[in-house]
Amino acid sequence: MFDIEPAVFCQKVENEAKDCQSYIDAVLIVCEEFEIDPTASAKLLSVPIIEKIQIEGTEFNLLPKKSELPV
Repeated sequence: MFDIEPAVFCQKVENEAKDCQSYIDAVLIVCEEFEIDPTASAKLLSVPIIEKIQIEGTEFNLLPKKSELPV
């Protein structure tokens, strides 16, 4: 399906995220580089990168914040 291995894709995203300071932007840049649809790239992402994207999404109000109980 993809011409790139998930490990290589994730490494490129990590390297790009160091430069642009955003995992969301890094994924978009790497997708453009490899001509991959960003929605299809989710299958190539590792769990830690997905979690970092979710954190960025909530910080930028792109995803709803999860309610937390005060403990």
